[in-house]
Amino acid sequence: MQASLSLEIVPVTAFGQNCSILWSPATRHAVVVDPGGDVSRIMAFIIEKDLTVEAIWLTHGHLDHAGGADALRCELTARQEQAVPVIGPERADEPLLSSIPQQAALFGLTGLESVRPDRFVTHGEILEALGHHFEVRHVPGHTPGHVVFYDPAARFAFVGDTLFRGGVGRTDFPYGDHDQLVAAIRAQLLPLGDDVTILPGHGPATTIGAERTGNPYLA
Repeated sequence: MQASLSLEIVPVTAFGQNCSILWSPATRHAVVVDPGGDVSRIMAFIIEKDLTVEAIWLTHGHLDHAGGADALRCELTARQEQAVPVIGPERADEPLLSSIPQQAALFGLTGLESVRPDRFVTHGEILEALGHHFEVRHVPGHTPGHVVFYDPAARFAFVGDTLFRGGVGRTDFPYGDHDQLVAAIRAQLLPLGDDVTILPGHGPATTIGAERTGNPYLA
């Protein structure tokens, strides 16, 4: 992480999902990645640091990553008196984004809402935020429209539920595909370089190098 950026991980939902708040200490501008729920906790940090949120980014459409996005968008828009867009993932995850209450009900959870992004993203797109450029990379298999946001200058990536320390994302869903996920990790993540820090949706950060050599799913 470059010194020009700061990162706060806010665990949200019963799944302990890593909602990431990335901001510039110089400008107090921020982006929020995967606000799955517990919006009051996310807002408390934003207010404490007096941040202005430029956008909300979603890696994929699962409830623990997107279930708080609509409520957060509404609260931020009211606070900042300017629309705060929800951006991502790829359009293939639209059915998941529109069925979050049904997903939540399967786990006995309430208070999570469906969300309609202001726009979807596509593979190869560049997002500009906080004075940095983030590459959008499509890494399907956990969900069809899962994307990763990679900052080549700062050498880190928000990878959602694709790659973890010692593991990969679940694929035991009707739309999941383990072979597709591993192939996409090999094609889209491993070439980024061993020094790149990956920030997953659950658990601790790791590096591409550590996973290339130590992750049993990539052996």
